[in-house]
Amino acid sequence: MEAELTTLTALAASGATTFVGLMATEAWTQVRGRLVRFLGRGENDEVIDAELEESREALIAARRDGDEDGARDVAAEWRIRIRQALRDNPEAEQELRAILDELAPQQTTGPTVAINHNTISGGHYNAPVIMAQWVNDGAPSTPRRGPGTA
Repeated sequence: MEAELTTLTALAASGATTFVGLMATEAWTQVRGRLVRFLGRGENDEVIDAELEESREALIAARRDGDEDGARDVAAEWRIRIRQALRDNPEAEQELRAILDELAPQQTTGPTVAINHNTISGGHYNAPVIMAQWVNDGAPSTPRRGPGTA
C-alpha cells in the first residue's frame, strides 16, 4: 500500500511539474482543456478551468516578480489536487500517464544539439566573437609544460 502511495505521489508531482511548467507557455491553451477534463471528470469543469487560469496568472506574476516561493506554491497546490484525483479514481493513473507521455518531448537515440541564441552588447567588435562551452582546434590535447620541465 505504501509503495502505491509513493508511486501516486511521484506521478502527481510529475504531472504538477509538467502542467505548471506549461502554464506560462503558448501550449497552455491546449493542455489546460486536458487537465480540466482529467480533474473535473465532467463535473465542475468550469470551476476548475477558472482555478487553473487564476493559478496561471499567479504563476506569471510570481515569475515576473522573482517570487520563487510563489511559483512553488502554485506547483504544490496542483500536485495536491492531482494526487487527490489519483486517489479518488482508479482509472485516473493511466489517463494521467497517457497525457504526460503525449506532452513529453520525443526521446532521441542519437546525439542532441541545443541551439542557443546569444547576444553581445556593450561595445563594437571588429572581429569574430566565439561563444562556446569549449573550443578545440582538432589537435589532440597535450599537457602544457612549464619552464624547467622535460
